[in-house]
Order: sequence, then C-alpha cells, then structure tokens
Amino acid sequence: MKFVEEIVVDEFLPTFRSLLAEELRERGHTQSEVADLLGISQSAVSKYVHGDVARNERLLEDDRVRGLVARLGEGLTEGTMRPVQALVEAEIVIRQLEQGDVLAQMHQAEVPDLAEYGPFDVHDADSDVRVAEQVLASVRRGLAVVENAADFAGAIPAVGTNLVECLPDADGIEDVVAVPGRIIDVKGRPEIPAEPEFGMSEHVAGILLTAREHGSDARATLNLAYGPDIVAGFEDAGYSTVEFDAEADADAAIAAALADDPDADVLYQTGGFGIEAVAYVLGPDAPTVAGMARDALR
Repeated sequence: MKFVEEIVVDEFLPTFRSLLAEELRERGHTQSEVADLLGISQSAVSKYVHGDVARNERLLEDDRVRGLVARLGEGLTEGTMRPVQALVEAEIVIRQLEQGDVLAQMHQAEVPDLAEYGPFDVHDADSDVRVAEQVLASVRRGLAVVENAADFAGAIPAVGTNLVECLPDADGIEDVVAVPGRIIDVKGRPEIPAEPEFGMSEHVAGILLTAREHGSDARATLNLAYGPDIVAGFEDAGYSTVEFDAEADADAAIAAALADDPDADVLYQTGGFGIEAVAYVLGPDAPTVAGMARDALR
C-alpha cells in the first residue's frame, strides 16, 4: 500500500527543493538565506545544491515544475512573494499534478491496481476509485449487520439471499456490488461465502436496477423470504410496502408496483408456479437496508 503523498515526499519534494535551492543560489542568496526561505537546514541546502540528493528525471523535465521554480525564485528574491505565498503556489501545482497527471501516473506505477480506474484525482471525493471503494466498504459494513442479526438466518429464502449496492450512476450489473454466490443459512447462522465484488448477483442486482429505472432512489437492496408476518413487521416499523406480480414480466410488474409509490421501502411478491415468494428491502445503502431487515425481524 503506497499513498500518493509518499510520491510527493519521495519524488516531488527532493526534486523541487533542489531546483529551488539552485535557483536561489544563482540569484545570489547564501546557503543560510536559502535555508531560511525553504524552512530546511543549511546541511540540507548543501546536499541539494551539490547534487547529493536523488532527483526524479520526469519531474526535472516538467515545464510546470520548472515554471514554478522560476516564479518562486524571482518572487522570493525580489521580495514580491512571501514564503507562505510560495508554499501556497507549490501546493497548487502539487494538486494539479495529482489530478490524473504526472504524480497520479507515478502513483499508478507504484500501485498497478489503480490503473483499472483510469486517470483520477485521489483527493477528489467523487473520483471513480474512491466512489467504488466506498461502495465496497458500505457492503462490507452491511454484511457485518447481517452476520450479527439474531433472527436473520430464519428469513433467508431457499434460493439464498444477497446484499447489493450500486454506484450513484449505475446502469448495469457491472456497477453493482454484491456477494459472489448467495448468503445461505448454515446451522442457524448467515454464511457469507466470499468478499463482495462488482458484477455479482444478477437477479437481486437486476431488481435494484429495475426499481431505480422506475423512480426509486434506492441504491441498495436485500432479499428476504416473504411472509405476511415479515411484511407486517416492516409496516409496523413505519416502512411502506408494495406488492408486485411474480408471474408477470419483472420490468412491467415493478413499474406498476412503484407507479403510485416510487419511494416504497419494500417490494414483495407472494410467489407463483415454481417461484419462491420473496421481499426486497430498498434503501440508500447496504448498512441501512440490513438494519431495516434486522429491525423488522425482531
């Protein structure tokens, strides 16, 4: 595990400081003055100036880094820029280089798994990698609720259950996180077979995506064995429930069920020929729907 901040410390700062130390020395500053301006020791300045510090060739050749060094060298020498202003300008350039740029690329080289997310800004709360990891973490938290819910195993359908959550702009199963396979009842305890992944649980994920297509804002769902007592438990807990036809086309049936109540908390069907009766809990995230199920089953 390597953070982009380590790339900044290990690669950017030695290169940037050595260039700036050289620039300031060339502009007539003593080593002591350079040390004061940069907030480092004179011995560190000496190492920078004499080439005793390894520098990153890619950053050495970057016009933005060299332009920053020239601006700071001139401003600090002429007195038109205070050290704190120089710090702010340097921080701005660092942030730019982290936004899918050279520092982000260097980070991906150190952490190859990041490449699957393409160029990204690790500090951007909406970047694909952060959003995806947040959804995976959310499903893990929801699964912890499921594992610790005393009565949950008894509500698992014969076909098994799953807990799923999708990305904010999901448009297919590849944008949905779920447990590979199904959660099953093993000696009265929910058995979770594997860590959650994207692209799993086609059926339960499909119910969620279909509900979203027809007006639901839900980003997560969990399926339970249907029973009048379970539906009553949700209703007693203050959740709204709507029924859909298990034997009709799923898209049309869910659309009809949500037509009058797109914000329904529970979708359920009472079964049909060869079709097990199931209820689907809908909510904003995996821990919430797991908690809803736990509360309704008490």
